[in-house]
Amino acid sequence: MSRIGKKPVVIPAGVEIKTIEDKGEYKTQVKGPKGTLVVDMIGNITAKVDGTNLVVERKNETTSSKALHGLYRSLIQNAVVGVTEGYTKQLEIQGIGYKAELSGNTLNLKVGYSHPIVVTAPEGIKFEVKDGVLITITGIDKQLVGQAAANIRSKREPEPYKGKGIRYKGEVVRRKAGKAAAKTAA
Repeated sequence: MSRIGKKPVVIPAGVEIKTIEDKGEYKTQVKGPKGTLVVDMIGNITAKVDGTNLVVERKNETTSSKALHGLYRSLIQNAVVGVTEGYTKQLEIQGIGYKAELSGNTLNLKVGYSHPIVVTAPEGIKFEVKDGVLITITGIDKQLVGQAAANIRSKREPEPYKGKGIRYKGEVVRRKAGKAAAKTAA
């Protein structure tokens, strides 16, 4: 039995969870104050609401269903947290002349290229820019927030010599020593 999979998901007040069965496929719909998320599940894994808890169960003891048991419990837990609290990632821009500007739901990055990089927010994601160097990404879907942050960071990853680029807030970039002065033989 999966240690994570056998833990029940506690349903907080204000959150409604429905389990939907459609032609052997199961879906769990999580609805809360911030929005609605749907977790698609494989037919061997089911979820049942038991009072104020949701229990994830597997129909059989195959290796694949054992492997997915804890995964689906974690995905449902992430959906519950997302519709109640939401998720946030922060990125920092470091470098002389590097900055970010927000216009609507479009982020314009000036990070050392000859042209600005334009990043449009996916549906359900909100960008905020503070002082031109701190980008905050918020949303209810944990995977989507993380992917949006990774896409922005990939536009100019921090380089190891001067540390310039876009990094996660609090990320430590290992620095390398620069080119040493060559000694000439006299």
